[in-house]
Amino acid sequence: MCCDWNTFGQYLKNHSTPLSLSRCSGAHVMEFLHYLDQFGKTKVHTPICPFYGHPNPLTPCPCSFRQAWGSLDALIGHLRAAFAENRGKLEANPFGARAVRLYLCEVRDLQSKARGINYEKKKHKRPPAQQIPTLPLSPPPGAS
Repeated sequence: MCCDWNTFGQYLKNHSTPLSLSRCSGAHVMEFLHYLDQFGKTKVHTPICPFYGHPNPLTPCPCSFRQAWGSLDALIGHLRAAFAENRGKLEANPFGARAVRLYLCEVRDLQSKARGINYEKKKHKRPPAQQIPTLPLSPPPGAS
């Protein structure tokens, strides 16, 4: 988590107009996530690619590499927690901004469609209801 925090701090310092954390917004967080895409290792097919929707293409294609959704989601979780530890104001946390959450949903959906993977929320199994033993019922008198 410390490494993620330091990486984001370095990004702010090297920003075209250096930013302090107090002036950072959800838009800056999204710029950071776009910046990280250049180091990604996940091939994301475009809708015009013949391999769009196929998880394991047989031949190479020119589609770009990007950060995987799971990596970005974990990173934002770490940064949101680190911000809370260092700054404390939940409502001012740029990593929890609505725009960032929507962007992550968009990335997840785009990548799942591009690779043919379905990311649905897991349904938790309910514990089986305890069964009360029942006694066999005898037929009513006169019934055969």
